[in-house]
Amino acid sequence: METLTVTGELVDSAWTDDNRAHGTDTLARVPHRYADATADHPEVRDWCEQLLAEAARTARTGNPVIKRGPSLAILGSVGTGKTHQAYGAVRDLATSGAQLRWEVVTAADLYAQLRPSSGVHGEAAFRRFAYAPLLVLDDIGAAKASEWVEEINYRIINHRYENRLATVITTNLAPRDLAAGLGERVASRIVEMCTRVVLDGPDRRRRR
Repeated sequence: METLTVTGELVDSAWTDDNRAHGTDTLARVPHRYADATADHPEVRDWCEQLLAEAARTARTGNPVIKRGPSLAILGSVGTGKTHQAYGAVRDLATSGAQLRWEVVTAADLYAQLRPSSGVHGEAAFRRFAYAPLLVLDDIGAAKASEWVEEINYRIINHRYENRLATVITTNLAPRDLAAGLGERVASRIVEMCTRVVLDGPDRRRRR
């Protein structure tokens, strides 16, 4: 598969070389299981190329930066490769030559970090994820529904929706179940802001 590379008249090769080196360094944060993940689904790859095209069009001083652009929702049942595709997108974008700052968090870990408790500054954690230029929010909709969970989902999705920040959302929910699982406000924004990719097939973990 051809390597994704940012190109364009405004892009300076000196910047892309530096960005690629820094992006490669950040991949040390990718879990070992996904260390070789690639965005091999055609629609996920197309989404990556859209982000790179926008970074090239808006490059300042020759430096392409991934920040604003379309978001991506990857839906499918358990074990269909949603997280693999999400990490593949991160890896491909990080080594494309565009500047990229990224965060990946499961919805369960997000709630744990934001849940009020002694000595925990939930708003600082919220800003870390809400303002990340690229955020992968993995497995949303898996947690037990509550007003607090729905409000956290709304706050982070709405902030990224309003500011057009690139977001990858993965969920086991079927498209028809988004509103019931996440609430109408959250589902409506995800539908509007995201390119939707639905993965199917058997549970890959069980096959292994």
